[in-house]
Amino acid sequence: MRSGIPDTASGTYRGRFAPSPTGPLHFGSLLTAMASYLEARRNAGEWLLRIDDIDPPREQPGAADAIIRALNRFGFRWDGEIRYQSRSLARYRDALNRLREEGIAYGCTCTRRDIAAVARSGPNGLIYPGTCRHGLPPGRRTRAWRIRCGVARIRFEDRFQGAIDVSLADTVGDFVIRRADGHIAYHLAAAVDDGSDGISHVVRGHDLLWCTPPQHYLQQQLGLRQPRCGHVPVVVASNGQKLSKQNLAPPVDDERPIMELWRVLDALRQQPPPQLQRESLTRLWEWALQNWQPERLQGLTTLPTP
Repeated sequence: MRSGIPDTASGTYRGRFAPSPTGPLHFGSLLTAMASYLEARRNAGEWLLRIDDIDPPREQPGAADAIIRALNRFGFRWDGEIRYQSRSLARYRDALNRLREEGIAYGCTCTRRDIAAVARSGPNGLIYPGTCRHGLPPGRRTRAWRIRCGVARIRFEDRFQGAIDVSLADTVGDFVIRRADGHIAYHLAAAVDDGSDGISHVVRGHDLLWCTPPQHYLQQQLGLRQPRCGHVPVVVASNGQKLSKQNLAPPVDDERPIMELWRVLDALRQQPPPQLQRESLTRLWEWALQNWQPERLQGLTTLPTP
């Protein structure tokens, strides 16, 4: 796709940004938000904001409101009302029940210790060895629910990373769709939301690349639309660690939105002129939209912190 030209058959572009409220907005998240926003707006598309708040043990009180407030101060303007995953639990349960009724999902009794003792490592953690695929061991009860992957292969053309072709059995195995603590797993919630909300394009960090094959597989099984995906490089600190809430990345300074957004454009290799730092927020966004060149990120998986 050339910048500014929709790459869907219908010409309709609908993107989204979906932060988890596990901490404040940090530089890496701001970079992803800006990349997804610029892609949507340059394609005359919609940009939705969704708060992925279905993991209460990891969420921080007030984090969702803080993220929304920061995005507002940075000048992001989303379409429609903010979506909250915590308000969509019924449709996740419906999807789970359908997968169970069709025999695609099965109960699993394994603990993390059980799996760690026999599983091999994959690109996104341990690969489930299929212990409960043909039934639970005697005297054990279901803890989690998994989906059968069989010999499924997922292929897609990534906007930034090129052709992706993976075997689910070799990379993730039969993955969890409802956790042992009763919460819906991220893969199922994201797959249902993106498919049901008509998301045509997902732009997110490269650290989530291995989440796309399981989510596409779920969308196939549920008859949902599979969005086109683009995984932008993640920002890493000087010690090589990804900037993330888990690694205690500092929050962005939303009192200095122009400077922070200029730094994001610089990190995204957009070469913003230094004088843009002295312009208005409106002018910065105008420049960013007019000069967005996503091809400069092609094939990159990481970016240094500016």
